[in-house]
Amino acid sequence: MIACYGMGLTQHRSDVLAIQMLSNFLLMRGNIGKAGVGIFPVRGHSNVQGQRTVGITEKPELAPLDRLAAQYSFEPPRMKGLDTVAACRGILGGTVKAFVGLGGNFVHAVPETVAMEAGWRKLSLTVQIITKLNRSAVIHGRAAFLLPCLGRIEIDRQAGAKQFVTVGDTTGRFHASHGQVEPAGPHIWSEPKIVAGLAKATLRDGSHVNWDAWSDDYALVRDAIAATYPEIFADFNTRIIATRKGFDRPIAARQRKWNTKSGRANFIPPPCLSEDPDLPRRRDGILTLITVRSNDQFNTTVYGYEDRLRGIYGTREVVLMHEADMRSLGIADGEIVDIIGDAGDGVERQVLGFRATRYDVPHGSCAGYHPECDPLLPLWHHATRSHVPAAKSIPVRIR
Repeated sequence: MIACYGMGLTQHRSDVLAIQMLSNFLLMRGNIGKAGVGIFPVRGHSNVQGQRTVGITEKPELAPLDRLAAQYSFEPPRMKGLDTVAACRGILGGTVKAFVGLGGNFVHAVPETVAMEAGWRKLSLTVQIITKLNRSAVIHGRAAFLLPCLGRIEIDRQAGAKQFVTVGDTTGRFHASHGQVEPAGPHIWSEPKIVAGLAKATLRDGSHVNWDAWSDDYALVRDAIAATYPEIFADFNTRIIATRKGFDRPIAARQRKWNTKSGRANFIPPPCLSEDPDLPRRRDGILTLITVRSNDQFNTTVYGYEDRLRGIYGTREVVLMHEADMRSLGIADGEIVDIIGDAGDGVERQVLGFRATRYDVPHGSCAGYHPECDPLLPLWHHATRSHVPAAKSIPVRIR
């Protein structure tokens, strides 16, 4: 048995607990560490986990800082950085002054959309390194730079030679990704070239990295990764070129090796059995909102208004409701309604002019699309341990 999970588990206050309970279940069945079984987190982007594998993290304890210090003759920062929730708080509170984004649509993908857009405009500087324009490019800081970069489908030529990048996919396998089409224009730089250029201009003579060489030949970057993480990436270039399928990240549990004090796989007892233990439940007129995505969507990028999965066409400003809830609230199928947040913290959150649609959601629940319903998400409503914004179990009223 393979247990696949996505944001239906991770976007709750008790998200870590939910994954632990799923792991308990698999361990109890013996479904870890042999062929054809295991736990399978479904990720939406090829480098959601790939970046963490090479040390891009706000948690300094997860990066080999001593090794990096010796390799590059500098002292890496040792203080904890900002995750999504902390970054949003810093932007709203004025302690974050600038934002540099490699891809993404940050301001449109986070909770408290209305407040965040206002805070975003107050930033001293925003820099977007992006393949396509999005709302984070339109809602910008006092000074803003839009740096268009090559997309992964475009051919990347550096110093006269075609380059390729590597990605870590959702199964934990590393493989090469080659561009297939000509770039959209002759003056578009690649992400590595842009980052190397920023580093070169900022650090000047204080760097021990040959940034020009790294941006001319990505194989040198892979050699550097292999030197920093030999346990994972030894002979990186040789292995990534040798086979189109790539190679797997070494995972101890796959060989039933348990990196625990006992040397065994451990069951984890749950402190509670609630996915969102601190929210009030079953109040009159309150529905529990979940946010979902459509088939015509990748993260915050919406390609069309035809959700064939659910038979919703023409608009994404809809709220899916159970027939009994519509009847008790006096709402007709197709009626235009407002969704009002009711998190009990005194903050007004609402989205207006949504179409009520009868749908087979659980009685007492309703559903709407991300990012259209993000203004209803309180910033404090995040996973208690991982700080993932909890876009499930949001108490709302339908007006």
